[in-house]
Order: sequence, then structure tokens, then C-alpha cells
Amino acid sequence: MALTRSMAAALALALAAPSLAADQAVPAAAPPAEPSPANPAADAAARDAKARAWFTDTVLLDQDGRPRRFYSDVLQGKVVCLSFIFTNCGEACPLIMQKLKRVRTQLGARADEVQFVSLSVDPEHDTPEALKAFAAKHGASGPGWTFLTGSRADLAAVHRRLGTWVEDPGDHQTGFIAGNVARRHWTKVRPDVVAEGVAEILRGLADETTSPAAAQGASLLRPSSP
Repeated sequence: MALTRSMAAALALALAAPSLAADQAVPAAAPPAEPSPANPAADAAARDAKARAWFTDTVLLDQDGRPRRFYSDVLQGKVVCLSFIFTNCGEACPLIMQKLKRVRTQLGARADEVQFVSLSVDPEHDTPEALKAFAAKHGASGPGWTFLTGSRADLAAVHRRLGTWVEDPGDHQTGFIAGNVARRHWTKVRPDVVAEGVAEILRGLADETTSPAAAQGASLLRPSSP
């Protein structure tokens, strides 16, 4: 299922903005101040507060019905691969899940370093119970997998920050958004990137946690300039 013209433009703008641009911080409004060598902890806290303000701590529900704050509980400090699905999807979404399973297989022993997060685009039908059944059907249960739903207003608030909200679930994007949240490195994965390529990118993002200079494969995911 291809991106519509409007969704492609929205995603490109979201990823080109300071909030989601590769290799940039995530300001809520103004760019963050330069790091303060005398107080790195305070500087890190300030950057984290800006990220929380941008992504929001909107409370969503996971596949077990647990409330999860989007930034503090789902994103903060993690390497993530975000996907966009709905449980009544008969074509693209099963293929998305198959690809994500192959990605985890390709990651091997490093699979635990990445959190796979799927956000519903169909809040009217995707209850936590429906998401849990969908996850089980497609072999995406257990640690490392998070499926999120919520009210239409709450989901829309989160999706709009990501540039992925659609009025018609069938128009949802079939690529991914990947990021090292702690390093504020966000980028997108085109739908045509194969599982092996996605895994390479995620390994590169995970490497940035221990080695900021490491970013193997990240160029494969960076969006073109608008």
C-alpha cells in the first residue's frame, strides 16, 4: 500500500523538521542550548524535557491494556522501530509484521537492544484485546514488541507529532520510523528497504548508544531533503 501524496509530504516535513531530523536534537520550539560542560546532567535533563514536550506523554494503551505514556514509557532512552498498522488490514499489515519478524531474526543476539512499537491507525476498532490477538496471530508477542491504541484524539495527537496520522486507516504508511532516542537520531525507513537493510540500520543506531560516532547504515534511511 503506497503513501498518498499528502501523507508523503507530511512525513517528509515531519522528518525534516528539527524535531525528527537525523543527527539533530528534538526541540519543542527553539533549538536547545549548547551543552554545558560544567553541568552535563542538567543539560541532558533539559534536552530530555524538550523531547518529552515534543513527542508528548499522551497516555495510550498497550496490547495488555496497560496505560503507557508515549515518551516516558515507550520511547525514552531506547532504540525503537515504529510501525503503523490496523488489525482489520488484510494486505499490507501482515506483510509489515512478517518483515519485522525477519528484522528481529537478522538482529540475532542484538534483538533485545531494539523495541518494536506498532501504533494503531484505527482506534475505533483496535482495542487492546484486538491488538493482542493480532500480535499473537503474527508471532509478535513477548518482550520487545509493543502495540499501542487509545482514543481517536489521543492517537491522533501522537501520530501528528510523527507525521503519520490518516483519516482513512487504509491510507496508512507502510514504512517505518527508526530512532536512537537518547542520541536524538531519527530517520525513516522506506517501504522498499529489505529486512536485512532495516536490521543493519537498527544495529547502527544501537551502536550510537556506546559509540556516538558509529552510525553504520544510517544513510540508507535518511529522508531526502524536501
